[in-house]
Amino acid sequence: MTSPVQPVDSVEHVLVTPTLLFHQVGVFQGFTADAARYLDVLLDPSYTSYRPRSEVEVDPSYKQLIPYCIFRCEGKIFHYRRGKLQGDGRLRSKRSVGIGGHISSDDQHAVESVYREAMRREIAEEVFLESAFREECVGLINDDLTEVGRVHLGIVHIFDLEAPKVRPREESIIESGFAEPAELIRSRDEFETWSQICLDYLMK
Repeated sequence: MTSPVQPVDSVEHVLVTPTLLFHQVGVFQGFTADAARYLDVLLDPSYTSYRPRSEVEVDPSYKQLIPYCIFRCEGKIFHYRRGKLQGDGRLRSKRSVGIGGHISSDDQHAVESVYREAMRREIAEEVFLESAFREECVGLINDDLTEVGRVHLGIVHIFDLEAPKVRPREESIIESGFAEPAELIRSRDEFETWSQICLDYLMK
């Protein structure tokens, strides 16, 4: 006799930090290169929690922490357009230079860093990264002027690749390739806000 199948909790829980804490450390709009000032505090398990994504997507009292990864090779930046299968309708059809996503409660099995495990998982889910690289966290993004931005905080990593070998894995990633930042900035308005902020940073 087979055992009955137990229901699986399908509610996604994502890592958040209180927006008030972010404001106490030092609220900013746009980009800051002072990552060290924020990360030790905002990622401190004493302050973070895992909450249902459906709730925090509309609750600006929390910031969802998002690794946002930019792939660069010989000065050229990987870019793409978010297709019709993109999960968040607010970003659908927008162009982007960032790969990344939420830190999930499922990432807690990581031996060392839950944050690093989430970043690795998100990259592996979205693209085939087939080049050796050197990676650096270069700053944070905050955008309180948009509906999406008010509930998210981006942590920007640049991956300097040995070869331009990045291919889409997700069907929602279309029209991808590498281009100079100066070329991409000419179509700045086509990009999601975080990508606009990153392109402004890369052009400095």
